Amino acid sequence: MKAALSVILALGIVNTTAEAGPALDRIQSSGHIVLGHRESSVPFSYVLPDGKPVGYALDLCLKIAEGVRKKLKMNSLAPQFVPVTPANRIQMVMDGKIDLECGSTTNNADRREKVAFTVPHYITGARYLVRTDSGITELAQFEGKTLVSTKGTTPLKSITQANNERALHIHVVEAPDHAKAMEMLAAGQADGFVMDDVLLYGIVASRPDVAKFRVVGKFLTIEPLSIVLPKNDPELKALVDEEMKRLITSHEAVAIYERWFLKPIPPKNTALNLPMSYLLKDFWKYPSDQVPY
Repeated sequence: MKAALSVILALGIVNTTAEAGPALDRIQSSGHIVLGHRESSVPFSYVLPDGKPVGYALDLCLKIAEGVRKKLKMNSLAPQFVPVTPANRIQMVMDGKIDLECGSTTNNADRREKVAFTVPHYITGARYLVRTDSGITELAQFEGKTLVSTKGTTPLKSITQANNERALHIHVVEAPDHAKAMEMLAAGQADGFVMDDVLLYGIVASRPDVAKFRVVGKFLTIEPLSIVLPKNDPELKALVDEEMKRLITSHEAVAIYERWFLKPIPPKNTALNLPMSYLLKDFWKYPSDQVPY
């Protein structure tokens, strides 16, 4: 089966008949593709004040949706947007409630038992957001203090493990989403917010008091972020992988990256000014869904 799928991926051949697979069959018969989006995962997937979902990962998903439309030879394919949270995003894919999860989800071994991932669109790592006047610069300085992270995320799992292994006696608390975690840090209810550093930069950039916060510390984790899709649906996966690789090799993905990481983004029209890392540049030289984590 793996050998056959490798041939499909290499040749870009996808069976697009009504028997192609559960997701493609549903997409073709319904005339729409369901995209799961986040509400505060700047700049990957978030909601504007008017309720419109936008972001880097969402733009990539829309490009993939167009690729699906062409492969299925459909005249039109309407995207439907469904909000997801860190806690329910994987289950939403597993239950078939969304076709693609377009956010900032880490591709790791635990999750690959439940869902599939396409080629990573970002490689980041977990670090710490602190108040500038806190004097904290590294993990050890959180000993006896409170660290918040978001429920259902790999940074939460990693900081819990590090805390236990190093006996730091950190009080690790869960927030339901990134926005609440940021609120807790700003209100002094937590001394730090541990999350993928790119998300921390994005969250702070949207605030009026940017100078009051800074990202510190060495990487706690390395996180390849990828669009999520159903497991055991090789036809859909082959099509999604093919389109992601095309976007990367054609440099369309680079243009989308620059749009969201180097240029002013809504709603504040401020720029994150985060050039593409060497990790992602190197990975995109030979794009693959295989990650060593």
